[in-house]
Amino acid sequence: MKILISDAFDPGLPDKLKRFGEVTDDKSQLADCEVVLVRSKTKCTREYLDSAPKLKLIIRGGVGLDNIDRPCAAEKGIKVFNTAAASSIAVAELAFALMIALPNHIVKGHESMVRGEWIKKQLKRTELYKKTLGVFGCGRIGTEIALRAKAFGMKVIGYDPFLNSHDTIEIINDLDTMLPMCDYISLNTPLTDETAGMINKDVIAKMKDGVYIVNTGRGKVVVEEDIAEALKSGKIAGYGNDVWYSDPPESTPLTSAPNTILTPHIGASTKENLLRIGDIIEELIGKYVDGNLD
Repeated sequence: MKILISDAFDPGLPDKLKRFGEVTDDKSQLADCEVVLVRSKTKCTREYLDSAPKLKLIIRGGVGLDNIDRPCAAEKGIKVFNTAAASSIAVAELAFALMIALPNHIVKGHESMVRGEWIKKQLKRTELYKKTLGVFGCGRIGTEIALRAKAFGMKVIGYDPFLNSHDTIEIINDLDTMLPMCDYISLNTPLTDETAGMINKDVIAKMKDGVYIVNTGRGKVVVEEDIAEALKSGKIAGYGNDVWYSDPPESTPLTSAPNTILTPHIGASTKENLLRIGDIIEELIGKYVDGNLD
């Protein structure tokens, strides 16, 4: 069996997997590979899958599967798995770092000091304490974010059409009710036909003036132009973003919008998370080899 590591994983992963067969990072050998490991960079389109006649298993190191043509994979009998359980802590910590940094003006303060300025009076901080966080998508990552928010004394409410209740989050599945309540919003939803463009000018208009939004879910869940306009008007006080329409973005109005903190899709890129991803991959391939992969 040949295993292709198509994207960046922990450097020790090839040694872990060599007991299952030949491990390569040479993408030109795709046609001979039975297992492919990808992250967000490799796009497993129909054309890609057509060029891999021996492929039986794709493992996405991370959460989202929108870079994989799952209907085509199913047609071809290719099993597709992610490593969702691994990434929750890493993504939640980044989301919360953005949530802290925005109202505390950490980036602005640092940049002003580097320029030799002293803008203490201009930087007006606000606290997370007793503010309301609205979590969009209350799965593993949303739950980890909620736990951190509660440790800071925040009230946590959530929107998730697949849930009626949650141990940590008060579920409110009526956006007209929920949106005006939120001082902060954390976007953690997958990209689906239902969530694409869900944060648009009409939805933003229902939000509280001066809301802060953090997006570590999927870039296309928001309409970037509408976010940028709301930042310029002050309707949105700050926007922290780690996810994009493409990696890297070809063009985005967010880079010229005020009051943003933008990161290059690093949510899952911690040393510890890459190790956890490797452990799950090893387990999945082991089950595949034993014929026990459901």
